[in-house]
Amino acid sequence: MKLAKRSDKDLIVKMLTDSFQDNKSINYLIPNDSKRMNRISELMAYSFEVCMASGKVFLSDDEQACALVSAPEKKKTTFSGLLHEVRLVLFGIGLKNALKAMKREKAISANYPDSPIYYLWFIGVKPQAQGKGVGGKLLTEIIEDAEVEHRPVFLETSTLKNIPWYERYGLKIYKELDFGYTLYLISNKTNDNI
Repeated sequence: MKLAKRSDKDLIVKMLTDSFQDNKSINYLIPNDSKRMNRISELMAYSFEVCMASGKVFLSDDEQACALVSAPEKKKTTFSGLLHEVRLVLFGIGLKNALKAMKREKAISANYPDSPIYYLWFIGVKPQAQGKGVGGKLLTEIIEDAEVEHRPVFLETSTLKNIPWYERYGLKIYKELDFGYTLYLISNKTNDNI
């Protein structure tokens, strides 16, 4: 895997938009209107910017998979960051869903430890490369990077069929949240330590 460059943004946003268009968690925030795909792209562009500023953005060596990793404690309020948030609200989730997004984020982050974490925000594989081990190789490298940084991996999924995949890599569900759909909180940190 390699660290993505800013010039990789369009590739990564498209890959994640394609990978997450049917995701319950994404569609919880994205209005179901004629601009839905553009709105998902705006969410992915926002997430890319956050991770470039306070985390890491990875591409698999063959550029068939990508991941956005955040270090929440490193996120700082900046003018540029505020502009990205305004753009997300105006062109992505919409004003109506902004409060819903904040409430959901607060509920999720309340289940993180006080110590620094390695937050795997998104991992996606190009549709034609899915099921070929590309995502698994990237996830293995991400877990290894988290170990080097001495940070536990945290993520969530609303896709039940993805849970066995995460479990193959030592990640386990430690909590479920109900938002009208079930959101599974997952980590490689043991339940008694969260």
